[in-house]
Amino acid sequence: MGVVRPFRLRPVGPHSRQSETEVNLMAHAFFGGVHPKDMKAMSCDKAIEVFPAPKQVVIPMSQHIGAPCKPLVKKGDTVTVGQKIGDNAGMCVPVHASVSGTVLAVEPRPYTGGTDVMSVVIENDFQDTLCPEIAPRQSIESLSSDELTGIIHEAGIAGMGGAQFPTHVKISSGIGKVDTIIVNSAECEPYITADDRLMREMPEKVIAGLNVIKKIFGLDKAYIGIEDNKPQAAAALNAAKSDADGIEVCVLHTRYPQGAEKQLIQAVTDRQVPPGGLPASVGCAVFNVATVKAVYDAVYLGMPLVKRVVTVTGSAMKDTRNYMTPIGTPFQALVDAAGGFATDPYKVLTGGPMMGIAQHTLTVPVIKGTNAVTCFSQQDNIEVANPHCIRCGKCVGVCPMHLMPLMMFRSERKGDVENLDALHILDCIECGSCAYTCPAGIHLVQSFKIAKQKLKDAQAAAKA
Repeated sequence: MGVVRPFRLRPVGPHSRQSETEVNLMAHAFFGGVHPKDMKAMSCDKAIEVFPAPKQVVIPMSQHIGAPCKPLVKKGDTVTVGQKIGDNAGMCVPVHASVSGTVLAVEPRPYTGGTDVMSVVIENDFQDTLCPEIAPRQSIESLSSDELTGIIHEAGIAGMGGAQFPTHVKISSGIGKVDTIIVNSAECEPYITADDRLMREMPEKVIAGLNVIKKIFGLDKAYIGIEDNKPQAAAALNAAKSDADGIEVCVLHTRYPQGAEKQLIQAVTDRQVPPGGLPASVGCAVFNVATVKAVYDAVYLGMPLVKRVVTVTGSAMKDTRNYMTPIGTPFQALVDAAGGFATDPYKVLTGGPMMGIAQHTLTVPVIKGTNAVTCFSQQDNIEVANPHCIRCGKCVGVCPMHLMPLMMFRSERKGDVENLDALHILDCIECGSCAYTCPAGIHLVQSFKIAKQKLKDAQAAAKA
């Protein structure tokens, strides 16, 4: 599967970059990157709508990096909104029912990753009966860092920008090491506007959630990194915060992949995370803006992560939308609610065109990391038959991780696992910049995913 590349034009018009005198542009820049046309005008002015709850939701037991949950309910059980329906020990976060109703099945169902995953299927009774354990908190002043981290864990919060790393693990492992908190509001992926609308419409909740994270880490200062193609969102955040919050909104030049953790850290702080290192190794912790808002919901409202904003967009759609969507909603229901397809889709992605994953069925559900359903028509099909590398080196110039994509591709083709390790294939963040700029249309990212697995398998075999 090739990467769908928008036309290589700078954004123009009312949603384009403001002048440097109008925004607080940071001076730091990361290496490489590309400038795809952002295509956000298709949906950035569409206010968030409450999605009409589907008749059924399919809630996978694995929506995060780590151990999958074990189902806590069985067929025939009655569940309520926010009720815990899956949990496990170890590096795991629980999952909760996003609607009230009756459990129809506990069985493997299609998943956005391309496999079948154990899931709880709930028939919606449309009563929205709230779990009796859910109750808002008037104040959090008396809560300790451990208690707040426990609340975040029990709420089932995992990274909502795509990585899906358990948030409580990121927090607990960073306490004592982190001196800088950064909120990732870049949303650099083309087409997606879910975070943009969230910041415009709920800036107070973002600021409140960030203050919770500051309290846990015991820090007085935090940064929100946002690209300069979202001036309304930046203005809303600036208006929502006060001087006492100690929060700085850092407006950055629009450049993909600004939203990658290591690149955002460099853009905001000029610190560089070493190869194989984590943000905490340079004193930073990065949280997606939707994750920060979910922290507010959990701590102040007592509401676990049961819904999120999803952008429905693309050239194959009759219309575009931003929906506040219950976790477990099938993609087909989202497409239908937005008016359906204007033409037969060439490809449907979870996420955007640079890092999104193509789906083989629209029965797959929205999960915690789903920020968009992007539907492309045949006009976006740029795949090349039998692509061949012409050794132009463009992929090297745009790789934000200073890697050699053309050499990595050749080593993967030859099965040279030793050289893949020497080329630091595991440092690849799969951003798609190389595939975007490749004039031959080679499926580079797909090749690197295969290469990583080959290397991991070889390393595991060597240990065994």
